[in-house]
Amino acid sequence: MKTLEPNVAPVEKKPELNAHSERHDEETPTHRPKLGWWALLVVVLVIVGVVAGLVPRLRHREQLAKDTLEMGVPTVEVTSAVRGKATAALTLPAEVKPVVEAPIYARASGFIKKWYVDIGAQVKAGEVLADIDTPELNQELEAARAALVRAEADLALARTTSERWTELLKTSSVSEQEAAEKQADLKLKAATVDASKANMQRLTDLQSFAHVTAPFAGTVTSRSIDVGDLINATSGRELFRLADVHTLRVFVRVPQSATPNIEKGLQAVMMVPEWPAKKFQARVVRTSGAIDANSRTLLVELEVDNTNDEVLAGSYAQVAFNDIKQDPALVLPSNTLIFRSDGPQVGVVKPDGKVELRNIVLGRDYGRSLEILSGISVTDKVIVNPSDSLTSGATVRLPETKLADTNK
Repeated sequence: MKTLEPNVAPVEKKPELNAHSERHDEETPTHRPKLGWWALLVVVLVIVGVVAGLVPRLRHREQLAKDTLEMGVPTVEVTSAVRGKATAALTLPAEVKPVVEAPIYARASGFIKKWYVDIGAQVKAGEVLADIDTPELNQELEAARAALVRAEADLALARTTSERWTELLKTSSVSEQEAAEKQADLKLKAATVDASKANMQRLTDLQSFAHVTAPFAGTVTSRSIDVGDLINATSGRELFRLADVHTLRVFVRVPQSATPNIEKGLQAVMMVPEWPAKKFQARVVRTSGAIDANSRTLLVELEVDNTNDEVLAGSYAQVAFNDIKQDPALVLPSNTLIFRSDGPQVGVVKPDGKVELRNIVLGRDYGRSLEILSGISVTDKVIVNPSDSLTSGATVRLPETKLADTNK
């Protein structure tokens, strides 16, 4: 007998889930959001890397452009003018000359017969220095004397003839024309006598120049003749040189800045190397009255008493004006100068970096440095070793400016 089983639908058997499967199902919904964060992180890292790579390049490019711009602007060294050393008095170089000096020439041609004085000799005015033998001049003088005698004889004859013709004219024995001719001949002969006398006097005076004499008292400083030398009066050959050194003329060139204090009678002191401990009193006697355009100085003449002949004419000396005290001039290195057709110039860097070429007036030359009388001030920045192509308005850079930009 069959047992009837109830009609029950089969139940689908579900797979058995273990603990690992359950945990996997639980974690599945939260795993996908974590992948999104990682992707976002990667994108951020890529962007940061790109930015980190571009920023240095941009900075390098900017720096390169800046450096290129800086390299296009020349860098120059600058210096400033400084005041020279202040002096207690205005001391200037001077030239010493005799109060009177003259070369002695011959007025008569001939041969040197004898000379009487040599260099260093003290002579008086009119003293004979040398004798010249003048044979040709002597012959001319003799001929002039004979011509004068002849002219005087002709004059006497003409005077007698004129007087006779005048008496004959009263009795109408001769014509008026003939009498007038005799009168004219008398005047002609008289003029001939005067001319002969003048010629003889000229030759006599020339013959007196055969004795070469001193025109003034002084010292013979040069003798350039000897016995037997041929002397030609027209050649201009100097026989002696004479100088009066008892009083000396001292010439000084005073800078323009000190000229307002120079006046006639101003006292000064002259010093010479051979007498270092002695000072000679000098006095201003005259000035040239005009500034020399080349040196911007005033020529001043002083007189010094040299009765004892202690100072030699032609010596180098220095003159100190104790009553004149001036501010020392500005001094610049010589390698700052620019020499062009406009004269000496310097390049000055203005605060905006532009160059200005300025004309200057030079003073004394010290070798490595020079006095600048005008054109700049102590606050100006002057370019050292300027280039030949430097022009006004050019832009330059100072070394400290470049250093400051680099530190930034």
